[in-house]
Amino acid sequence: MWRPAPGRWATRPTLIVLGCVSGLLAVLALVLCALGVERVVGRSRTAAPPAAAVRPAVHTAVRPTIVPRSRWLEARTAHSQPPPRYDDRVVAVFVHHTDSPNVYDCADVPRIIRYLYAGQTGVRNWDDIGYNFLVDRCGTIYEGRAGGVDRAVTGAHTQGFNHRTAGIAAIGTFTAGAVVPRAMTESIAALAAWKLGLADVDPRGTVRLVSSNSLSRYASGTAAVLPTVAGHNAGFMTTCPGAALTASLPAIRARAALLQGRR
Repeated sequence: MWRPAPGRWATRPTLIVLGCVSGLLAVLALVLCALGVERVVGRSRTAAPPAAAVRPAVHTAVRPTIVPRSRWLEARTAHSQPPPRYDDRVVAVFVHHTDSPNVYDCADVPRIIRYLYAGQTGVRNWDDIGYNFLVDRCGTIYEGRAGGVDRAVTGAHTQGFNHRTAGIAAIGTFTAGAVVPRAMTESIAALAAWKLGLADVDPRGTVRLVSSNSLSRYASGTAAVLPTVAGHNAGFMTTCPGAALTASLPAIRARAALLQGRR
């Protein structure tokens, strides 16, 4: 999720209930914890690094099934956007929640993601959805930001720490007392295991990342040691991904490590 310490939006607090309004009002009222999201601009890497620069991975995991963007992004709602930007590899993932209702029909998730996309590319004028992946309560994984799920696409999900990381958003609100579906945590673990396994990164470990933005928990240029599977709140002053999902992170890390064949 993209949620700040005070407020839930990148520029101002907004409170919305998905599904209570329709059409344009639903887009304008979309729930997004967007403060703490860094809009990536400029000319970053647009090509994959040379193969020789990538160390062969030893601990890998099977790629989980990922629903492509084409299943949720309708041609009539798509926005023109610049080419994707890339980093050399993914060495950490940030887990978010979308701060939207937990009770929904999983068949309706493509529409929910379209609202998230519309709120960012329309109302907020971003070039694409910020999350690299989204996971619903049934455990279905969706491709988010464009650029190729197997590549190190630079997202816009965690202020100061979008480079060399992937953003995984759990669709729902997982504050204290909420139930985090087992299917959801299993899919987050499988996705983290696969993405981190491409660079042979242990999901239970830590990584040194350099903040690129002083709006994060760390001043720009500061090196921070963070979990390789971190909550949004590890890099930004926010309660995201909620107390319940944050409490699930140790189990997610352990499961992801197991899926990589680690003991």
